Amino acid sequence: MKISGFTMVRNATKLYYPVKESILSILPLVDEFVIALGNCDEDDHTLAEIQSIQSEKIKIIHTTWNTLQYANGSEYAHQTNIAKAYCSGDWLFYLQSDEVIHEKYLPVIHERCRELLHNTSVEGLLFEYVHFWGDYKHYLQSHAWYANEIRIVRNLPDIHSWRDAQSFRRIPKFDGKDFFQKEGSFKLKVAKVDAKVFHYGWVRPPHYMQTKYKSFIRDYKGDRMNDSLAEYKATEFDYGSLDKLTPFKGSHPLVMREMIDRFNWQEKLDRNPGRYMREKHKHERFKNRILSFFEKKFLNGKQIFTFKNYELLDV
Repeated sequence: MKISGFTMVRNATKLYYPVKESILSILPLVDEFVIALGNCDEDDHTLAEIQSIQSEKIKIIHTTWNTLQYANGSEYAHQTNIAKAYCSGDWLFYLQSDEVIHEKYLPVIHERCRELLHNTSVEGLLFEYVHFWGDYKHYLQSHAWYANEIRIVRNLPDIHSWRDAQSFRRIPKFDGKDFFQKEGSFKLKVAKVDAKVFHYGWVRPPHYMQTKYKSFIRDYKGDRMNDSLAEYKATEFDYGSLDKLTPFKGSHPLVMREMIDRFNWQEKLDRNPGRYMREKHKHERFKNRILSFFEKKFLNGKQIFTFKNYELLDV
């Protein structure tokens, strides 16, 4: 059994991505790790960061992003597909550059891959998510945030990254252009793996988070982005109040130790929340707060009325 890791990234160090930590977190598990590295800005050092790992498992594919041709975030899926095409494993383990796996899950994941290797009805493995917010001590238990997602898929040519690369679908006659294709696409049949993805995409110093936020919106909206809006003009991201978030009581992956030790923006959290007019974060909106309360109180956290881009098998 061979397992490939793969990802896509651009401007990781400039935008405070834990790209090195993400790669290191599954490097012991995989036989190779393929990276589609986009055309980074001159003040970014992602290539050097990746090269500092000094592993023969790592294969870097240099690419150029085109957010005009692949709009609404679909360039993320396009780049993910490029990396996937260079993978040679039986199973392909996809991690985005702000996602990290705790070392305690590696044996569990390996065993699950081995167990299901010849069960061809299973096209992918489904992971649970922990979404950290603002700092490393709080995470989101909210109806607004996806609780599970596909992160391991079989190495089949019909399986493609979908929409903005959050997930995957089987698209037999894919044209390589429309990553939002629904007609003629099929949800993957997946099995659960008893492992979590630690998502750190919303844990950055506020000025880095604001830069990332604007970059993210620009990748989606392109020329349609309205720079006059207050939340885009701000120099620092407003995380809002962390008081109502869930405290994290567990341990972080060991590879995150250095980044966590660099945490130095505590005094900027909850400081003058709402200091400029902004839209509410999706977990702050009334509908999501009501649904989140109901799910936690009566359903042990199980989400209802949410879109699931997979068919879960009982295996």
